[in-house]
Amino acid sequence: MRRIARAPWELLKRAFGWLVLFELRNKVLLAPSALRLRRFETAEVRRLAAAGPLPTALVATVIATHRRPDELRAAVRSALDQTVRDQVVVVVDDGAGLPELPEDPRLFAVSLSRNTGVAGIVRNVGIRLSRSRYVAFLDDDNRWEPDHLERALAALRAPGGPDGVYTALRRLLPDGTERDVLSVPFDRRRAARESFLDTNAFVARRTRALHFSRLRRTPEVLPREDWELVHRYSRRHTVRHVPHATVRYLVNPGSYYTTWSG
Repeated sequence: MRRIARAPWELLKRAFGWLVLFELRNKVLLAPSALRLRRFETAEVRRLAAAGPLPTALVATVIATHRRPDELRAAVRSALDQTVRDQVVVVVDDGAGLPELPEDPRLFAVSLSRNTGVAGIVRNVGIRLSRSRYVAFLDDDNRWEPDHLERALAALRAPGGPDGVYTALRRLLPDGTERDVLSVPFDRRRAARESFLDTNAFVARRTRALHFSRLRRTPEVLPREDWELVHRYSRRHTVRHVPHATVRYLVNPGSYYTTWSG
C-alpha cells in the first residue's frame, strides 16, 4: 500500500525533479514571511542608499556576513586581490555590526538595522546598493583564487558568451584538507535533481532576474537559495560552467551539501 501511495510522488519527481517540487512547496508554505521580508529589504536599501552615492564598477562582489570577523577579513582580501581591478566589494552585515576591515576605496560595507537570518535578503541588499554590469557572490567563510573574476569575465564577454557562469569549487574540510573538486557542466534538467549549483562560484550579468529568494529558509528547508537563484536565472538566461577551480569552499560536514565523487 505504501508503494502505491507513493507512486504519484515518484512520477512527479521523475517528470519535474525533486528540487523543483520542494521549491514549489516552499513558495506555498513560506510566502507570508517573504512578503514581510521584501518590505524590510526595500526599506533598508532606501535607508542605506541615502548615506551617499552607490558604488559603481564593472563587477560588484556581494559578501553577506554575520559574526565571522576573521573569516570575513580573509574573504574580503581574496576579493580585493583579484586580477580584475574594476570591481567594488559590497559587504552587508546581517545586523551584528561590522568588524574592522581593510582600507580600500573599492570596499563598501554596511550593516542592516536588525538581524534577519535570511541570506537572500542580505545578499539582495548588496545587489541593490551597487551599480555594475556583472555581479559576483562570496560567502564570508570562503575564498577566491586571484583569477576567479578574470576567468568568469573572459567567458561572459566572449563573442556569443553566456549571461552567467559558474566555476568549479575546491571543497575543503575544516582542517584545511581537500575533500574534492565539484565541477559539473550545466544541465538544467540535471539541476532539477542534483544540487550542484553554488553562488560562491557564480558571476552573472545584472538583470531583473538576478535576485535571491526572500523565503525564510531554516537549515532544514531544501533547496537552498543558491540553487534557487541559478535555476531561476537560467530559465531565460544562458548559463555555462567554467571547469576551473577558482573557489576555496569550506565544507561543514554537519550541514547539507552535495556529495560528489569526481
